[in-house]
Amino acid sequence: MIFWKLQRSTRENFTAGCLGLLLLIAGFTHARTESMPEAARWESLEPGLDLGIFSMQSESSDPDPTINILRIDTSRFELTLFNASAHENVPLTPRQWAHSRGLVSVINASMFQQDHLTSVSLMRTADHTNNNYESKDKTILAFDPSDPDVPEIKIIDRQCDEFLEWRKKYKTLIQSIRMISCDRRNVWRAQAKKSSTSAVGMDTTGRVLFIQTGNTLNTHDLIEILLDLPIDISQAMYVEGGPQAQLYIDSGGRTYEFTGSMNALFGSAGSLAWPIPNVIGIRRKKQ
Repeated sequence: MIFWKLQRSTRENFTAGCLGLLLLIAGFTHARTESMPEAARWESLEPGLDLGIFSMQSESSDPDPTINILRIDTSRFELTLFNASAHENVPLTPRQWAHSRGLVSVINASMFQQDHLTSVSLMRTADHTNNNYESKDKTILAFDPSDPDVPEIKIIDRQCDEFLEWRKKYKTLIQSIRMISCDRRNVWRAQAKKSSTSAVGMDTTGRVLFIQTGNTLNTHDLIEILLDLPIDISQAMYVEGGPQAQLYIDSGGRTYEFTGSMNALFGSAGSLAWPIPNVIGIRRKKQ
């Protein structure tokens, strides 16, 4: 095994302490990373859908941070947004969203307000507007294009893209906090606060990445890890933190239910799924 030693301070300490990478994926044989081709670092759940579970060895007494990443080929899967505000105002757990809507995977769509329904920033589909407020947040996940000449899915970066033009080209828009900019920079300030995190990213080939970590990490350090992992990530946006940060997968005859940690709130790890009002799901396309 190769271990990547996680440091919790600066980028320099993190890099100096880097000893390697342990890829843990349940149910298949491990090999030394140096001899593994890129494709072997992922478990194929079905064509177009790969799961990577990356575990970092930490010197602290906390559980080792594990980063769970679902890689999605958008030629085989389509993204869809569901809002409780469009369906009887009833938040559901990710598993319930998936089973009731025929979804292969579900992740948080964004943070939400105290009414437990409304996103903190812009969120809309062609048929429903959850929140029409455009905040100062720099990233907007856009899909369901109305223009055939644009990418099927795009993370719009307002410092690189003209949002007023791009927003006309997509029916579904989800605004949230930028983690990795269009020029592949970590734009999150270092801070002491740690939490579980869910995020949505894209790699350089246009595949979508659903990202979740159940253990508590400083978000700045999490981004540094993502940039260094062999996942070819190009952009990412934050969609939730804390015990509500979740990822559910039902593929290949197996289910995975990754939940956030409660230890930032109560001093103990959480394992129960929380109802959430807004989710991004994926469906299989007809081939």
